Amino acid sequence: MKIDWAALGSVFGVSLVVTVALVALFTLGINGLSRQERAAAEGRSAALAVTGAYACFAACAAAVAYGIYLIMA
Repeated sequence: MKIDWAALGSVFGVSLVVTVALVALFTLGINGLSRQERAAAEGRSAALAVTGAYACFAACAAAVAYGIYLIMA
């Protein structure tokens, strides 16, 4: 049995980058919702923070759906 180390390293690298990017995107969404709560407590509007947070969550959901699509195809 011969292992293609270059392909294995490539898969590992792409998986690592995508995982870190997805976690960072989700963290930005959580941060946006946190800013919205803080702004509401101070009596300010935080529509941009909420819109950005929902956009981050939608991008996370799209990435997960695309991953599931790739596995099922």
